[in-house]
Amino acid sequence: MAPDNVHDDSRLSKAEQAYEWIRARIRSREYPPGHRLVLSAIAEEFAISPVPVREAIRQLEAEGLVTYERNVGARVSTLNQEAYFETMETIALLEGRATALSVPHLGPPQIAKARELNEKMEATLADFDPKAFTELNWKFHRTLFGCCPNSRLLDLLYTEWERLDYFRDSTFRFIPQRAQSSVQEHEQLIKLIEAGVEPSYVERKIRDHRLVTSTTYRTIVNSTIVNSTNDSA
Repeated sequence: MAPDNVHDDSRLSKAEQAYEWIRARIRSREYPPGHRLVLSAIAEEFAISPVPVREAIRQLEAEGLVTYERNVGARVSTLNQEAYFETMETIALLEGRATALSVPHLGPPQIAKARELNEKMEATLADFDPKAFTELNWKFHRTLFGCCPNSRLLDLLYTEWERLDYFRDSTFRFIPQRAQSSVQEHEQLIKLIEAGVEPSYVERKIRDHRLVTSTTYRTIVNSTIVNSTNDSA
């Protein structure tokens, strides 16, 4: 039986359904980091054989959401700061390229939508809500890269965004000072696209925009680690 929060699509194979079910529970934290994934128990709960469950877990392992430990079995991956930074760097590269390919296909409706979203982001700064800001941020960037004609590139980018969503609730919760700069950089990106600059230049600006956020957060994390070490010395 499918979990309540997952649509049971009979067009999917049993392995695909199991993948969707387990993945939804990992993302909702019903299966929290470190949770042991017992194939037989999951198969019994979903009323399917262990074989498609095993296939689903292998796919989730390939995506980094599940890890396999010898003599223990499959577990939901624990939060890993370095994995987060690697994912951010990957997104910077993929999103930069996807946006560059999308630029020639962006018209007034997409530009207007991007500006509207950025204005909403700016409006959240007075009474800052990191979660709402992050959701708007995702919609803003998706508007700019959404016209990318390379579907494979988009698939890779969406996968990395989902990994990022798993690794953190909101980066801006830890670096709220970055939110204001992010809004300003968004407006600059919109103006560059409106001005018809070379897509390669937009690609570089998107990449830099992403990496500044990652670098800022890494600095905060490293500072916290150093202070914690000094306090315990």
